Amino acid sequence: MTTPLSRRHFLRSNTALIALPVLQSLGFRRFASAAATAPATPPKRLVFLGFGWGITTETWFPDINQPGPDYTLPEGLKPLARHKADFSIVQGLWNKHTHDGHAGSTWWLTGANRFEQPGQTFHNSISADQVAAAQLGLQTRFASLQLNHSEENDRSGHGPGLSMAWDISGKPVGGHKGPLEAYHRLFSSDNTPIEQQKAMLAQKRSVLDTVLENANDLKRGLSKTDTAKLDEYFQGIRDIETRLSKDEQWIGVPPVKAPIPEPQPGLAGREEIKIMYDLMVAAMQTDSTRVLTYRQPVGSLLTSLDIKVAPHDMSHYHSTMGEKHQASQRRDLVQSELLAGFIDKLKSTAETDGTRLFDHVALAYGSNIRTEHDLDNCPTLITGGGAGLKLGHNIVVSEDTPLCNAWLTMLHGLGVKAERHGDSSGTIKEMVA
Repeated sequence: MTTPLSRRHFLRSNTALIALPVLQSLGFRRFASAAATAPATPPKRLVFLGFGWGITTETWFPDINQPGPDYTLPEGLKPLARHKADFSIVQGLWNKHTHDGHAGSTWWLTGANRFEQPGQTFHNSISADQVAAAQLGLQTRFASLQLNHSEENDRSGHGPGLSMAWDISGKPVGGHKGPLEAYHRLFSSDNTPIEQQKAMLAQKRSVLDTVLENANDLKRGLSKTDTAKLDEYFQGIRDIETRLSKDEQWIGVPPVKAPIPEPQPGLAGREEIKIMYDLMVAAMQTDSTRVLTYRQPVGSLLTSLDIKVAPHDMSHYHSTMGEKHQASQRRDLVQSELLAGFIDKLKSTAETDGTRLFDHVALAYGSNIRTEHDLDNCPTLITGGGAGLKLGHNIVVSEDTPLCNAWLTMLHGLGVKAERHGDSSGTIKEMVA
């Protein structure tokens, strides 16, 4: 006999799924016996650094009339001068479907159309980092690592936006707030007895099986629209199954020893970003993960610089004079200075074969917002030798070039097999060395 459908029946199943703990890992690990051994050949890594409030247009972008390597470094990038031959600026990129000037991170790595699903006011798709994680993350404890800032009053829908990482179902992938939480996720041991860990995983699998059985019962007699929604629900279950499998295979494998000291609690703004960069280097150095995203703070960065202007007000500077414009320019300089320090660390960190970590990383730094609420010409800086990208250039592409073309170019350079990504129309040949 078919079980009658009811709201109570569905919510009971749905609650069981939501009640599961957040499981960050995807894919499958290498064998435990090799878990503490660095690969003989340095692996490829992918890093996305995002900031949601854009930049100062007049002083961050190089002159578009100076394409190529012989461009004048603009004022906002002057702290990066020592690395000028090792990064490129790509101008002319945008996400054509993005019309929300209050979302600096939400669609940055996805290029999705918010209104793609009829009757829904919000839709997203998989982000470029998660596409890479499905392949690059198979051998590491964490298929990817999502780092968020620790600002208490983050207006997530405005400026910085929601999560930068989105799974195959277009759902946000949770991250770690602040350096202390990220440090313990990477390097702290789980002191729960192994048998108890196994029992906990078995319980989660049992709950998952029950949820799947109840969801399958619901599928009978549903409309086409409801069936599509339920299929998305099944995809979420499959994602959790994958994460459970990975957690299960790492039971009993201790985390690697941290190559840096535990961060002090309460770090914010400038100091938080510096420590987060150190943690990212440590995560790659120990091969704990090969795919990272970091949504950087802006509000606390301004506070740490004793700037009284609010991030949103700063982005509405409207002119080349005044306190807001000065705050925006100073923000750019400090962010460039911090990025230069991160590149220093990537260059000074040695791989097992004597090469530099920098040589095996593909890094993108930027935002979905240019300034204010402007979404064209997304600020995009690329660096690192991991994807065979052309560095040291001011790369100017046609104004209608999808930002996702840049992400697809990076994915291909890393050996990640993807026919397309988001609203991509192809790769960007000008980005390839």
